[in-house]
Amino acid sequence: MAIKRSATQDRGFYSALFIFSLPIILLLALPLLKMFTSTGIKELLSTLKDVEVLRAIGRSLFTAGAAGLIALIFGTPLAYLLSRREFFGKRFVEGLIDLPIMIPHPVIGIAILGLAAKGTLIGDALLGLGLEIMGTYKGLILVLTFVGAPFYINSAKAGFEAVPKRLEHVSRSLGAGPWQTFFAIALPLSWRSLLIGIIMCMARAISEFGAVVIVAYHPMLASVLIYERFTAYGLTYSRPVAVWLILISMVLFVSMRLLSKKERTF
Repeated sequence: MAIKRSATQDRGFYSALFIFSLPIILLLALPLLKMFTSTGIKELLSTLKDVEVLRAIGRSLFTAGAAGLIALIFGTPLAYLLSRREFFGKRFVEGLIDLPIMIPHPVIGIAILGLAAKGTLIGDALLGLGLEIMGTYKGLILVLTFVGAPFYINSAKAGFEAVPKRLEHVSRSLGAGPWQTFFAIALPLSWRSLLIGIIMCMARAISEFGAVVIVAYHPMLASVLIYERFTAYGLTYSRPVAVWLILISMVLFVSMRLLSKKERTF
């Protein structure tokens, strides 16, 4: 009898939670649902015949992938360091990593231009090396790495923290050095978190707009193309491109959720 009463109470409790959650669920779902239902299959397919759209989506995927690769190469050592060592200023470094998530994105573009634009010390040095930031792929990748890297680093850090330290201690006690232990123990056991981090970094990079338009309006990414078509032609011409971008993001996040689920059941 007590078990039945408890089950009834649980159903009532979770039903109330769902009812109170419904407004935020509808807020997230209805705009996206309206966008999909307002865009026909013919519109989506005809959009794929637009060379400008295909090139913009290709640029977004390329630059986001480059940002993910840079985050992997340079963010992995930082993530492992933060997961394994305590050092002076660690909390400051962790806060610095999270800062790009919080600050307004146009501010990011302005900050990067202020540092690397022509006429600045670093900007002139980069120009001397043939690396121009304003209006180039290099500038786009720099911006997208800035906004996406925190997601990779935090995911990789969580993955490394989930690896039992005793396994690394055993490896060291058997004569393996720190580099060998890192590549033989830490990386293989945390690869899902690293891959999830790359996906999150790419998804965040694909969605970036505010910083991109300041640093490099051209070459045009998909997010900028959507804005340009909306301001010039309205919803009719911008919506199909937006739907394709949502579909790409959905594929990335579904992949991330599948990997997360497998990681939890591992």
